[in-house]
Amino acid sequence: MRIYTNFDLTDYNSYRVKAHCDKAYFPENEEDVVSFFKTNRDFILLGSGHNIIFSKEHYQKPMVIFNGNYNAINLIDEGLLEVEAGAMMWDVAKFALNNALSGLEIFWDIPSSLGGAVVMNAGASGEEIKDVLVKVRYLDLSDHTVKEILKEDISFEYRNSFFQKNTDKIVLKAWLQLQKGNKESISEKMETIKAQRWAKQPKEFPNGGSVFKRPPGYYVGAIMDELGLKGFTIGGAKISEKHGGFIINFNKATGQDILAIITEVKRQVWEKYQIDLEVEQRVI
Repeated sequence: MRIYTNFDLTDYNSYRVKAHCDKAYFPENEEDVVSFFKTNRDFILLGSGHNIIFSKEHYQKPMVIFNGNYNAINLIDEGLLEVEAGAMMWDVAKFALNNALSGLEIFWDIPSSLGGAVVMNAGASGEEIKDVLVKVRYLDLSDHTVKEILKEDISFEYRNSFFQKNTDKIVLKAWLQLQKGNKESISEKMETIKAQRWAKQPKEFPNGGSVFKRPPGYYVGAIMDELGLKGFTIGGAKISEKHGGFIINFNKATGQDILAIITEVKRQVWEKYQIDLEVEQRVI
Protein backbone atom coordinates (compact mmCIF):
# COMPACT_ATOMS: atom_id res chain seq x y z
CA MET A 1 0.00 0.00 0.00
CA ARG A 2 1.36 3.42 -0.96
CA ILE A 3 0.26 6.24 1.35
CA TYR A 4 0.72 9.99 0.78
CA THR A 5 -0.09 13.01 2.93
CA ASN A 6 -1.31 16.42 1.68
CA PHE A 7 -1.83 14.81 -1.70
CA ASP A 8 -2.40 16.86 -4.87
CA LEU A 9 -5.49 15.56 -6.70
CA THR A 10 -5.23 17.81 -9.76
CA ASP A 11 -3.95 15.02 -12.00
CA TYR A 12 -6.44 12.55 -10.55
CA ASN A 13 -9.58 14.14 -12.00
CA SER A 14 -10.10 14.58 -15.72
CA TYR A 15 -11.46 18.13 -15.32
CA ARG A 16 -8.02 18.99 -13.89
CA VAL A 17 -9.71 20.93 -11.10
CA LYS A 18 -7.21 21.87 -8.38
CA ALA A 19 -7.83 19.98 -5.14
CA HIS A 20 -5.92 18.07 -2.50
CA CYS A 21 -6.66 15.65 0.33
CA ASP A 22 -5.06 15.14 3.73
CA LYS A 23 -4.21 11.51 3.00
CA ALA A 24 -4.34 9.27 -0.11
CA TYR A 25 -4.08 5.48 -0.15
CA PHE A 26 -3.11 3.48 -3.25
CA PRO A 27 -3.82 -0.25 -2.74
CA GLU A 28 -1.63 -2.62 -4.75
CA ASN A 29 -3.38 -5.94 -4.12
CA GLU A 30 -6.57 -7.41 -2.71
CA GLU A 31 -5.09 -7.67 0.79
CA ASP A 32 -4.37 -3.92 0.74
CA VAL A 33 -7.97 -3.18 -0.21
CA VAL A 34 -9.44 -5.41 2.48
CA SER A 35 -7.12 -4.06 5.20
CA PHE A 36 -7.88 -0.43 4.27
CA PHE A 37 -11.63 -0.86 4.51
CA LYS A 38 -11.41 -2.83 7.74
CA THR A 39 -9.71 0.14 9.45
CA ASN A 40 -11.37 3.06 7.61
CA ARG A 41 -15.11 3.62 7.78
CA ASP A 42 -15.24 7.23 6.60
CA PHE A 43 -13.51 7.64 3.23
CA ILE A 44 -13.85 8.71 -0.40
CA LEU A 45 -13.36 6.09 -3.11
CA LEU A 46 -11.79 7.40 -6.30
CA GLY A 47 -11.25 5.44 -9.50
CA SER A 48 -9.66 6.85 -12.63
CA GLY A 49 -11.23 10.26 -11.90
CA HIS A 50 -12.91 10.53 -15.30
CA ASN A 51 -16.54 10.70 -14.31
CA ILE A 52 -16.33 12.88 -11.20
CA ILE A 53 -16.55 16.53 -10.17
CA PHE A 54 -14.58 17.78 -7.19
CA SER A 55 -16.85 20.23 -5.38
CA LYS A 56 -14.17 21.31 -2.88
CA GLU A 57 -10.52 22.30 -2.96
CA HIS A 58 -9.63 20.40 0.23
CA TYR A 59 -10.78 17.02 1.54
CA GLN A 60 -10.14 15.91 5.08
CA LYS A 61 -11.53 12.43 4.55
CA PRO A 62 -8.96 9.85 3.45
CA MET A 63 -9.13 8.90 -0.22
CA VAL A 64 -8.53 5.40 -1.51
CA ILE A 65 -7.50 5.68 -5.15
CA PHE A 66 -7.45 3.13 -7.96
CA ASN A 67 -5.41 4.87 -10.65
CA GLY A 68 -2.21 3.31 -11.98
CA ASN A 69 -2.36 0.64 -9.27
CA TYR A 70 -4.15 -2.65 -8.63
CA ASN A 71 -4.43 -2.94 -12.40
CA ALA A 72 -3.31 -6.43 -13.49
CA ILE A 73 -4.81 -7.92 -16.67
CA ASN A 74 -4.48 -11.67 -17.26
CA LEU A 75 -5.68 -14.10 -19.92
CA ILE A 76 -6.67 -17.13 -17.86
CA ASP A 77 -8.60 -19.23 -20.40
CA GLU A 78 -9.62 -19.09 -24.03
CA GLY A 79 -10.93 -15.54 -24.44
CA LEU A 80 -11.43 -15.10 -20.68
CA LEU A 81 -9.75 -12.08 -19.07
CA GLU A 82 -9.30 -11.56 -15.34
CA VAL A 83 -8.98 -7.81 -14.71
CA GLU A 84 -8.30 -5.92 -11.48
CA ALA A 85 -10.42 -2.89 -10.60
CA GLY A 86 -7.72 -0.27 -11.23
CA ALA A 87 -6.97 -1.29 -14.83
CA MET A 88 -7.88 1.38 -17.39
CA MET A 89 -10.36 0.16 -19.98
CA TRP A 90 -8.21 1.41 -22.86
CA ASP A 91 -5.38 -0.79 -21.52
CA VAL A 92 -7.77 -3.75 -21.29
CA ALA A 93 -8.88 -3.08 -24.89
CA LYS A 94 -5.24 -2.96 -26.02
CA PHE A 95 -4.48 -6.20 -24.17
CA ALA A 96 -7.43 -7.81 -25.97
CA LEU A 97 -6.16 -6.53 -29.33
CA ASN A 98 -2.68 -7.95 -28.67
CA ASN A 99 -4.33 -11.33 -28.06
CA ALA A 100 -6.63 -11.02 -31.12
CA LEU A 101 -9.74 -10.92 -28.94
CA SER A 102 -12.88 -8.98 -29.88
CA GLY A 103 -15.56 -7.42 -27.68
CA LEU A 104 -13.81 -4.44 -26.10
CA GLU A 105 -13.14 -2.25 -29.14
CA ILE A 106 -15.71 0.31 -27.98
CA PHE A 107 -13.65 0.89 -24.82
CA TRP A 108 -10.46 1.85 -26.65
CA ASP A 109 -11.12 5.53 -26.08
CA ILE A 110 -13.53 5.46 -23.11
CA PRO A 111 -11.75 6.93 -20.08
CA SER A 112 -12.68 4.61 -17.23
CA SER A 113 -11.17 2.09 -14.89
CA LEU A 114 -12.54 -1.45 -14.93
CA GLY A 115 -14.14 -0.85 -11.53
CA GLY A 116 -15.83 2.34 -12.67
CA ALA A 117 -16.99 0.72 -15.91
CA VAL A 118 -18.70 -2.08 -13.98
CA VAL A 119 -20.31 0.25 -11.43
CA MET A 120 -21.88 2.52 -14.07
CA ASN A 121 -22.28 -0.11 -16.83
CA ALA A 122 -20.09 1.99 -19.12
CA GLY A 123 -20.44 1.77 -22.86
CA ALA A 124 -21.25 3.55 -26.10
CA SER A 125 -23.04 3.02 -29.40
CA GLY A 126 -25.28 0.32 -27.99
CA GLU A 127 -22.45 -1.74 -26.45
CA GLU A 128 -21.92 -1.96 -22.69
CA ILE A 129 -19.56 -3.67 -20.26
CA LYS A 130 -22.37 -6.07 -19.28
CA ASP A 131 -22.21 -7.58 -22.78
CA VAL A 132 -18.86 -9.23 -22.03
CA LEU A 133 -18.98 -9.52 -18.24
CA VAL A 134 -19.09 -12.96 -16.62
CA LYS A 135 -18.79 -12.22 -12.90
CA VAL A 136 -17.41 -9.71 -10.40
CA ARG A 137 -15.39 -10.19 -7.22
CA TYR A 138 -16.13 -7.54 -4.60
CA LEU A 139 -15.63 -6.58 -0.97
CA ASP A 140 -18.88 -6.31 0.99
CA LEU A 141 -18.39 -3.61 3.63
CA SER A 142 -21.46 -4.75 5.56
CA ASP A 143 -19.53 -7.77 6.83
CA HIS A 144 -16.03 -7.23 5.38
CA THR A 145 -16.07 -10.43 3.39
CA VAL A 146 -14.99 -10.95 -0.21
CA LYS A 147 -17.78 -12.26 -2.44
CA GLU A 148 -18.46 -12.99 -6.10
CA ILE A 149 -21.57 -12.22 -8.11
CA LEU A 150 -22.62 -13.37 -11.59
CA LYS A 151 -23.59 -10.88 -14.29
CA GLU A 152 -27.19 -12.08 -14.19
CA ASP A 153 -27.49 -10.93 -10.58
CA ILE A 154 -25.99 -7.43 -10.98
CA SER A 155 -29.23 -5.77 -12.21
CA PHE A 156 -27.57 -3.82 -15.00
CA GLU A 157 -29.46 -0.85 -16.44
CA TYR A 158 -28.49 2.10 -18.61
CA ARG A 159 -25.49 3.62 -16.74
CA ASN A 160 -26.55 1.85 -13.57
CA SER A 161 -26.00 -1.39 -11.67
CA PHE A 162 -26.24 -3.23 -8.36
CA PHE A 163 -22.92 -1.61 -7.39
CA GLN A 164 -24.10 1.92 -8.08
CA LYS A 165 -27.14 1.32 -5.88
CA ASN A 166 -25.09 -0.40 -3.15
CA THR A 167 -22.10 1.79 -2.43
CA ASP A 168 -20.91 -0.50 0.37
CA LYS A 169 -19.91 -3.08 -2.26
CA ILE A 170 -16.38 -2.40 -3.61
CA VAL A 171 -15.44 -3.94 -6.97
CA LEU A 172 -12.12 -5.83 -6.73
CA LYS A 173 -11.88 -7.54 -10.11
CA ALA A 174 -14.00 -8.87 -12.95
CA TRP A 175 -13.91 -11.62 -15.55
CA LEU A 176 -14.66 -10.70 -19.17
CA GLN A 177 -15.45 -13.25 -21.90
CA LEU A 178 -14.24 -12.18 -25.34
CA GLN A 179 -14.35 -13.78 -28.76
CA LYS A 180 -11.46 -14.75 -31.00
CA GLY A 181 -11.16 -12.25 -33.83
CA ASN A 182 -8.97 -10.87 -36.57
CA LYS A 183 -6.30 -8.51 -35.25
CA GLU A 184 -6.50 -6.16 -38.24
CA SER A 185 -10.30 -5.92 -38.07
CA ILE A 186 -10.22 -5.31 -34.30
CA SER A 187 -7.59 -2.59 -34.69
CA GLU A 188 -9.51 -0.94 -37.53
CA LYS A 189 -12.71 -0.80 -35.46
CA MET A 190 -10.80 0.66 -32.48
CA GLU A 191 -9.21 3.42 -34.55
CA THR A 192 -12.49 4.24 -36.32
CA ILE A 193 -14.27 4.61 -32.96
CA LYS A 194 -11.47 6.82 -31.64
CA ALA A 195 -11.51 9.07 -34.72
CA GLN A 196 -15.30 9.46 -34.52
CA ARG A 197 -15.12 10.46 -30.85
CA TRP A 198 -12.29 12.95 -31.39
CA ALA A 199 -14.26 14.53 -34.23
CA LYS A 200 -17.32 15.08 -32.04
CA GLN A 201 -15.99 15.53 -28.51
CA PRO A 202 -13.88 18.37 -27.01
CA LYS A 203 -10.83 16.21 -26.34
CA GLU A 204 -8.54 19.24 -26.54
CA PHE A 205 -9.81 20.56 -23.17
CA PRO A 206 -10.02 18.86 -19.76
CA ASN A 207 -13.52 17.46 -19.27
CA GLY A 208 -15.34 14.68 -17.50
CA GLY A 209 -17.18 13.25 -20.48
CA SER A 210 -20.92 13.41 -20.96
CA VAL A 211 -22.40 15.39 -18.06
CA PHE A 212 -26.04 14.32 -18.23
CA LYS A 213 -27.81 11.05 -18.85
CA ARG A 214 -29.80 11.06 -22.08
CA PRO A 215 -33.49 11.67 -21.31
CA PRO A 216 -35.97 9.42 -23.18
CA GLY A 217 -36.77 10.82 -26.60
CA TYR A 218 -34.15 13.58 -26.50
CA TYR A 219 -30.45 14.20 -27.03
CA VAL A 220 -28.71 16.53 -24.59
CA GLY A 221 -26.54 18.07 -27.30
CA ALA A 222 -29.61 18.97 -29.35
CA ILE A 223 -31.30 20.48 -26.29
CA MET A 224 -28.23 22.68 -25.67
CA ASP A 225 -28.42 23.83 -29.29
CA GLU A 226 -32.10 24.71 -28.99
CA LEU A 227 -31.51 26.67 -25.78
CA GLY A 228 -28.47 28.46 -27.22
CA LEU A 229 -26.32 27.23 -24.34
CA LYS A 230 -23.23 26.17 -26.26
CA GLY A 231 -20.40 28.38 -25.05
CA PHE A 232 -22.29 29.34 -21.87
CA THR A 233 -19.58 30.23 -19.34
CA ILE A 234 -19.23 30.55 -15.58
CA GLY A 235 -15.75 31.25 -14.25
CA GLY A 236 -13.25 29.01 -16.03
CA ALA A 237 -15.82 26.44 -17.12
CA LYS A 238 -18.13 26.45 -20.12
CA ILE A 239 -20.41 24.28 -22.20
CA SER A 240 -18.39 23.08 -25.16
CA GLU A 241 -19.16 24.66 -28.51
CA LYS A 242 -18.11 21.36 -30.09
CA HIS A 243 -20.58 19.18 -28.16
CA GLY A 244 -23.25 20.64 -25.89
CA GLY A 245 -23.30 17.56 -23.69
CA PHE A 246 -19.83 18.37 -22.34
CA ILE A 247 -18.55 20.97 -19.89
CA ILE A 248 -14.90 21.89 -20.35
CA ASN A 249 -12.26 23.48 -18.14
CA PHE A 250 -10.84 26.14 -20.45
CA ASN A 251 -9.37 28.52 -17.87
CA LYS A 252 -8.56 27.17 -14.39
CA ALA A 253 -12.14 26.21 -13.56
CA THR A 254 -13.17 25.24 -10.06
CA GLY A 255 -15.61 22.51 -9.19
CA GLN A 256 -18.09 25.19 -8.16
CA ASP A 257 -17.88 26.74 -11.66
CA ILE A 258 -18.85 23.39 -13.17
CA LEU A 259 -21.66 22.81 -10.68
CA ALA A 260 -23.03 26.33 -11.26
CA ILE A 261 -23.31 25.60 -15.00
CA ILE A 262 -25.08 22.32 -14.24
CA THR A 263 -27.57 24.12 -11.99
CA GLU A 264 -28.36 26.70 -14.68
CA VAL A 265 -28.69 24.06 -17.41
CA LYS A 266 -31.07 22.00 -15.28
CA ARG A 267 -33.14 25.12 -14.56
CA GLN A 268 -33.48 26.10 -18.21
CA VAL A 269 -34.19 22.56 -19.41
CA TRP A 270 -36.90 22.12 -16.80
CA GLU A 271 -38.40 25.50 -17.66
CA LYS A 272 -38.70 24.72 -21.36
CA TYR A 273 -39.13 20.93 -21.53
CA GLN A 274 -40.25 19.90 -18.01
CA ILE A 275 -37.36 17.45 -18.05
CA ASP A 276 -35.34 16.97 -14.89
CA LEU A 277 -31.91 16.24 -16.37
CA GLU A 278 -30.04 13.61 -14.39
CA VAL A 279 -26.34 14.22 -13.85
CA GLU A 280 -24.26 11.27 -15.00
CA GLN A 281 -21.12 12.40 -13.17
CA ARG A 282 -20.43 11.83 -9.49
CA VAL A 283 -20.09 14.96 -7.36
CA ILE A 284 -17.57 14.57 -4.55
